[in-house]
Amino acid sequence: MEWLQWQVPVCALIFILPTAIAIRLLRKRTGGGGGRAAVEPSDLWATCWRSLHPRWLLLYRAFAFLSMAFLLYQTVAAFGFFAFFFYTQWTFALVMVYFALATIVSVPKIHEIEHTRTGEKDGFLKKNLEEMNYGTTSATKPTEDLGFMENLLQIVYQTCAGAVMLTDIVFWCVLLPFMTGENFQLTLLIGCMHSINAVFLILESALNSLPFDWFGLVYFILWSCAYIVVQWLLHACCVTWWPYPFLDLSTPWAPVWYLALALVHIPCYGLYVLLTYAKHAAFSRLFPQTFVRVSAGNKQD
Repeated sequence: MEWLQWQVPVCALIFILPTAIAIRLLRKRTGGGGGRAAVEPSDLWATCWRSLHPRWLLLYRAFAFLSMAFLLYQTVAAFGFFAFFFYTQWTFALVMVYFALATIVSVPKIHEIEHTRTGEKDGFLKKNLEEMNYGTTSATKPTEDLGFMENLLQIVYQTCAGAVMLTDIVFWCVLLPFMTGENFQLTLLIGCMHSINAVFLILESALNSLPFDWFGLVYFILWSCAYIVVQWLLHACCVTWWPYPFLDLSTPWAPVWYLALALVHIPCYGLYVLLTYAKHAAFSRLFPQTFVRVSAGNKQD
């Protein structure tokens, strides 16, 4: 029986140990034992470009959500809910949730700006809008005023960042080269499902003011471990087929695959961290008058 083989407890330990460490770090931070990145309420809906009205970021988020919802609908229509056996669809749906939350959080703030705009001159509005967006006045609310939706938005954003890197890199660099054949055909829909999520999220990062740090790796690890647990439960109950060959527990190489899968989370998340660092380093140098640099959670001119 597959579950009685020696590699099963070894593989279980490989993902249980990171899960336990991640939960411990999360409890330490939420309990006040660790530093929390400073996030201002305006970071959630303002852009990092002085000349770009937050309305355009709102429209982009709504467009991204609708576009991804259409692609996910096409995928479910073509393959049924069986598609959600795959990590790709989990991550794709999570990115959709992020854009939905970001749109919901942005709408009341943009409405407030538009309401303030009525009867004001353009010159005064521009100055006032910059103050509202980038926290240059003392009226900015502190981090602890963030509500459940706002905190959830940050968590989902950081989780998505690592997950889309993992999904797309593994598909294009590991799975696709070995899946070309009679049993698999790369279609436009499959290609979009493994690329659009990263494209939309990277463009979002180029526009938004949300800080991004290494602690998000904790959420990313918990997300992936949740997927593994669900797959194990499904396999134990009724499903005899693994969605990915490297999840198969029947091979003695399973611990090697699980260990490699665990370790690859670090460079995948690190790649997105480097992208955000490159954003601030390059844009602040190329566009010093229009780009607002975010450093350690605080916006700097």
